[in-house]
Amino acid sequence: MLYRLEGIVIRSMDYGEGNKIITLCTESGGKIGVLVRGAKKPKSRHAALTQVFTHGEYVFFRNHGLGTLNQGEIIESHHLLREDIVKAAYASYACELLDRVLQDEETGSFWFKQLKACLTALNEDKDPAVIISLYEMKILQSAGYAPELTACISCGRERPDEEYFISPGLGGTLCRACKHFDPPAMSISPRALKLLRLFALVDLQRLGNVSVRDETKLEIKKIMRAFMDQQLGLNLKSRNFLDQMDKYGF
Repeated sequence: MLYRLEGIVIRSMDYGEGNKIITLCTESGGKIGVLVRGAKKPKSRHAALTQVFTHGEYVFFRNHGLGTLNQGEIIESHHLLREDIVKAAYASYACELLDRVLQDEETGSFWFKQLKACLTALNEDKDPAVIISLYEMKILQSAGYAPELTACISCGRERPDEEYFISPGLGGTLCRACKHFDPPAMSISPRALKLLRLFALVDLQRLGNVSVRDETKLEIKKIMRAFMDQQLGLNLKSRNFLDQMDKYGF
C-alpha cells in the first residue's frame, strides 16, 4: 500500500552498504520505520530526507513492518539544529525521548505537534532549558503521568505554595503534614512551583519568549529529571551527553 505522510525524522541509521533506515514520527500514522535505498550514495536524491530533525512529506510503500521510500519533499530541514552542538544535543534528546516513549503506530498527532514545536523553538533560539522542561512535561502528560501540582497528592488539601514539597515518586506536591509518606520528597520554591504549573497548562505550540532565572531553571531541571526517572525510567544516550555538556560548561 502506498502512504503519503507528513513526518519528522527522529532516528536515522545506516543499513547495508548504501542504504538507511529512518524512524518517522508522523502526524497521522504514529511512529513508522522506512527504508531509504541508496541514501548513503553521494548523488542520492533522498539523502537530505534521511537527516535527523528533518520535517517533510514522505511517500512510501508498506504492507507490514518496514516501509520503502518512493519519494519525498522537505518542509523544514532544521539544518541549523544539526550545525550547533548545543541545539543538536537538546534536539537529539527530544527525538530520542519521543522514540522511546511512543510505541509503533501509536496515534501520533499530539506527539508530532509537540516535537515540531520543540524543534521550531530551538531553531528560533528560545531558551533550550525552558523548552526541554516544558517538552518533558508534555511527554509526562501524554504518557499518563501528569503530576498533581495544585493540591497535596496525599490528603487532597490545597496549601500555601511555601508549604509544599515535590514528590516525583508519588507524582506531585506533598504538604508538610504528609511529607512522612515520602521522606525523600524534594524542596521546591514557590517560583519553581508556579513555573511547573504554567508548563502543565501551556502548549509548546503557544510558547512565547519566557525569561527564567538561572537558579529557577536549575531547580526545574532537577525536579523534571526526577519525574522522568521515577515515572518513565529511561536511560537515554542523548541525556548523558547533555549532562557531559553541563559538566564542561557548554
